Amino acid sequence: MRSEIGVNNAIKLYSDTMRRICILHLKSYHDAEDICQTVFIKYMCSDIEFESAEHEKAWIIRVTINACKDLLKSFFRSRTVNLNELICESDSVSSQSSEVLEAVLSLPPKYKNVIHLHYYEGYTAPEIAEILGKNVNTVYTLLTRAKKLLKETLGGEELA
Repeated sequence: MRSEIGVNNAIKLYSDTMRRICILHLKSYHDAEDICQTVFIKYMCSDIEFESAEHEKAWIIRVTINACKDLLKSFFRSRTVNLNELICESDSVSSQSSEVLEAVLSLPPKYKNVIHLHYYEGYTAPEIAEILGKNVNTVYTLLTRAKKLLKETLGGEELA
């Protein structure tokens, strides 16, 4: 079991990243909060010795994604309808940013993960491959396909 100071430090460092990942997958602020709490409880109770801060962050991201997938597969989730849609409107967010975010949210989960980790979290393809447990070339393929889907959705022009 981890110390209270260590857990509080992890909460400060990783809670925003976890919340964004959860909202991307679940489209619900309340479900995102529940998953964050669950992941931090798993973190607190785990005996894993992390090699570095990056290894710790990667572990938390992986556990968060898996927890989101588990919730989406749950019986309760599959038998109910979410009436509250994710509202991406904010005074500080431009309409173009909102349009891009909506397009990213509309992607299938396998593409959402790589786009979020690459563009929003700043991970490289080899790092994403390690986090998601996929081949590096698979990550490159997923990124390429996701960018193509986003270009079609947003009406981008072909590059020469």
